[in-house]
Amino acid sequence: MSRSKAARTAFVAGVGLAVIGLGTAVPAAASPAPAPAPYSGYTGSAAEAKANQAFFQAVLKSVAEKRAAHPNSAAAVTVTYDPSGAPTFSAQIARAAQIWNGAESNVKLQAGSSGADFSYREGNDSRGSYASTDGHGSGYVFLDYAQNQQYDSTRVAAHETGHVLGLPDHYEGPCSELMSGGGPGPSCTNPNPDANERARVDQLWANGFAAALDKAMSEKSLHKSGR
Repeated sequence: MSRSKAARTAFVAGVGLAVIGLGTAVPAAASPAPAPAPYSGYTGSAAEAKANQAFFQAVLKSVAEKRAAHPNSAAAVTVTYDPSGAPTFSAQIARAAQIWNGAESNVKLQAGSSGADFSYREGNDSRGSYASTDGHGSGYVFLDYAQNQQYDSTRVAAHETGHVLGLPDHYEGPCSELMSGGGPGPSCTNPNPDANERARVDQLWANGFAAALDKAMSEKSLHKSGR
């Protein structure tokens, strides 16, 4: 659940202080440690929102180009992901894909290592989990170890996959909103998008994809004509 770097750093520092406080005896005269900032305070940033949108556009373009090269009659658009770079979270990634596939009719997620539209990675990063793209069709979802120990891993994976499908963060939302991310706090384990989020993704892949496919077909035609 990507957050602004400052917010993430503050969160990590707050968690570190909390762990130290729990594991160390505090003298009676000592003042109590300040409580961490409320999770609902996370509001993201303009740069974060731009990066998430860029990731969605990169995946959309990748899928559209493949479909233009190999058109088929399938009603739903298939987005292929490679989970091999995040073996620790393989079950959560598969569950996240299952959740989204059950929620949408215009787009479906499918695992595959060859020609994937995006991939998953895992590791340690003070920024937490996030979706990233270089802007040229190469995108990945990064799943942070520490964050996944604090939050429900399936919710984290489903949330980040929501960015792949075009949804922005909405940290001020309730736990029932998947894209509220870490806003409701670690006790929130809901991994399912709500009705509005489901409708928005279907709309994006019905209308947004059509425009992306038209562009890919146009570029393909220009390439063949040598222009």
